[in-house]
Amino acid sequence: MSTPRRYDVVGIGNAVMDVIATTDDATLTRLGVDKGIMQLVDRARSEFLMAAQAADVHRAQLVPGGSVANTLAGIGRLGLGTAFIGRVAQDELGLGYARETETEGCAFVNPPVAGEALPTSRSIILVTPDGERSMNTYLGISAELSPADVDPAVFAGGPWLFLEGYLFDRPEGKAAFLKAAEACHAAGGQAGIALSDPFCVDRHREDFRRLVAGPMDYVIGNVHEWQSLYQVEDLEEALGLAAADCGTVICTRSGEDAILIRGTERVTAPVRKVVPVDATGAGDQFAAGLIYGLATGVGLSAAGRMGCIAAAEVIGHVGARPQQDVKALLRAEGLA
Repeated sequence: MSTPRRYDVVGIGNAVMDVIATTDDATLTRLGVDKGIMQLVDRARSEFLMAAQAADVHRAQLVPGGSVANTLAGIGRLGLGTAFIGRVAQDELGLGYARETETEGCAFVNPPVAGEALPTSRSIILVTPDGERSMNTYLGISAELSPADVDPAVFAGGPWLFLEGYLFDRPEGKAAFLKAAEACHAAGGQAGIALSDPFCVDRHREDFRRLVAGPMDYVIGNVHEWQSLYQVEDLEEALGLAAADCGTVICTRSGEDAILIRGTERVTAPVRKVVPVDATGAGDQFAAGLIYGLATGVGLSAAGRMGCIAAAEVIGHVGARPQQDVKALLRAEGLA
């Protein structure tokens, strides 16, 4: 009997192929795209936008994406072994997604699904010269993730588990999260989640509260997400409630120092001031630096600084994944 492969970090999330193209404001208006936000679209709308960008003079990049997948890519480039649990169809985008994920060093543990009516998820991302990304996401097959996709053997050795709130829109996704957290804890690992979006929190507040106060060992959210979760306007009140529920609480504040709380310990991590080119991947890479630090056993303050350094790197260029050697950036700060 073969020994299960051991991973340092396992992530569960939407497997979304990013279709990234540069454009201008006039084109956004012509296509009816709301600038600077992420909106869910149906299949017909996604196919219309795919056809429109294919006809554009700017060739699109195809990059495996999704919030957790981006975080795992950042963690992998820092040197830890990673695995991604997600669903893609056995179509061109899905086969490409699985192949590119593996090429980057992250195990794509669920093979592409044949014979499915739903295609691989995609996000058509239109980037204007001011760095704003207008994201049009069709969830497709990735939203069909269920407990059947979670193999407890993936958690051999007690890895860190990272989940994304976006998958909470279906009961099967919630059940998959709970199965994964149980398997992770049974193997001696730590489980955590990113709240993902204040609107997502609004839709699933009670479920999120049960997760934060129950199987989650660490939770990452921004100011608006924490305030939404506890339905309070005062951030300090929200964080106090969160710290009473969860062992490790992390709050990012756009342009301001991040706050990290673990038990009686509270620290801040300074943001790194850079001119933003593309801000969308900041949260994903903050999570990558942070989880890398936590998984390698550094202190809470150092882990927060790692997150801020990784976030600063990614907003300095187009794309949600690092282009520089982030580990070298950490070394330069005495952090790795």
